Amino acid sequence: MRTKIFLYSICLSVLFSGCYTKKQVYHPPTQTKRVTAKPTESVVKTKEDVKTAVTNSTYAREILERKPQLKIVTLLYIDLFSGEAMAEMRKFKIPASIKLAQAIVESNSGQSELSLKSNNHFGVKCHKGWEGDSVSHDDDSLGECFRKYIDPKLSFIDHSTFLKTRPRYNKLFTFNENDYVSWAYGLKDAGYATDKLYPLKLIKLIEDYELYLFDEQVLGYKTVVQKPDIITFKVHEVVKGDTLYSISKQYNLSVDELMKLNNLNGNQLSIGQILKVFK
Repeated sequence: MRTKIFLYSICLSVLFSGCYTKKQVYHPPTQTKRVTAKPTESVVKTKEDVKTAVTNSTYAREILERKPQLKIVTLLYIDLFSGEAMAEMRKFKIPASIKLAQAIVESNSGQSELSLKSNNHFGVKCHKGWEGDSVSHDDDSLGECFRKYIDPKLSFIDHSTFLKTRPRYNKLFTFNENDYVSWAYGLKDAGYATDKLYPLKLIKLIEDYELYLFDEQVLGYKTVVQKPDIITFKVHEVVKGDTLYSISKQYNLSVDELMKLNNLNGNQLSIGQILKVFK
């Protein structure tokens, strides 16, 4: 059963190949007429299909040789959209590494409910002035309005325009294009996401999947980022009576955030256990 679920996840990732093109052609991101995105059937149905997809991807094949523990569905997603991310970096100066990491987080590598039904890979809400198609989706509130695209590529283009045209993101464009750490924290500070772990999630993805390599391709030189002192934690030593809930409230975290921060799979704690919490 787990094998079937895994293969289904891969299918969802590769299905975008039917509507994505490597040719870098720019189109206006705002859709002037309402259209419905047609679902694309996956061509991946067997383990052999998955193997072939990885073999045909130089990026996925080479990185798996070094890091076999990485998720294949995410590697194939990166391979599929890295060209678009680099094209947007050349045009808007947004690091390709940041754009790819955001897309992975926001769309769960193209597998989230929102991305599947709307081709919206960045969780961009309608906001005032949106004239394109939309879809209702539960997020911070029930039934919120999210932008809907006929092609996931338009989501990547619109994401760039969204950041570039809103004053609250102006500070981002003062950072160097190869400084993905400042961009990750800048997005959080500007209010892109409410998740306190958002910057760390982006940075971890960039480093685990070596997404900075795509920045280097655009810039023509190696990316050297100072490992941030800002990624610091305060620790909490578990005492008698502590629970995940009580600790999360003490440090203004959700239980889910606390568990992710410490790679916890259950709610069992032991006296003397050291947990990382935000400083």
